[in-house]
Amino acid sequence: MRPFHIAIVDDDPNIRQIVEAYFQKEGYITRSVESAEAAIQLNETEPPDLWVLDIMLPGMNGYEFCRRIRTESETPIIMISARDEEVDKILGLELGSDDYLTKPFSPRELVARVNRALRRWERMNNRGELAPSLENDQPTGSFLVLDKEKRFVYSFGTEVEVTAKEFQVLSLLSEHPNRAFSRDELLTLIWGDDYFGSDRVVDDLIRRIRKKLDHIPLETVWGFGYRLRISEGNREG
Repeated sequence: MRPFHIAIVDDDPNIRQIVEAYFQKEGYITRSVESAEAAIQLNETEPPDLWVLDIMLPGMNGYEFCRRIRTESETPIIMISARDEEVDKILGLELGSDDYLTKPFSPRELVARVNRALRRWERMNNRGELAPSLENDQPTGSFLVLDKEKRFVYSFGTEVEVTAKEFQVLSLLSEHPNRAFSRDELLTLIWGDDYFGSDRVVDDLIRRIRKKLDHIPLETVWGFGYRLRISEGNREG
């Protein structure tokens, strides 16, 4: 099995040097750049298996880079920043990052989070499909069809653009139709058991899914969480 490739995007050369040394000690192959613009060029020639991305960058910031990457790739992204405000964490996660770490941080903790993110990513890809697609035999009449290989979402025959986290939530809920998931369960299953932010990020993500898929029977279980209600009528389109 080939070693994973990690890309570090940070304008601080000391951080890049230290982080690269720790990753290389773990057996990872690393590349580091000092700007989002350079990272875009790197992604075109040598796309990595995971990004370690600073938010405060010269020129294009980390948020904009994350948004751009998510339009074309589900590659895991771990954001790092000197700011520790909850809104920054939520924004980063909503844009599609997989984790968030505040400076100053322990390089060992960063390595541990990268290891976890890559294990989750590998498990997800090895499963092939996170969930069975609904109505694959009649895609044009289905409110939800998930193409797991290409990671596309269709509703009544029309492709709907979703973020990585939105896709994971849709996959999880469609794999377990009619089961109610608590907000805490969704946080653990989608963001990982080491995420300690507010469960508001779950509500915001569900709100965005409903806005994009206005016919989806995604129900709120008041005081608990959410479930995807699948009846025989739903299955028949």
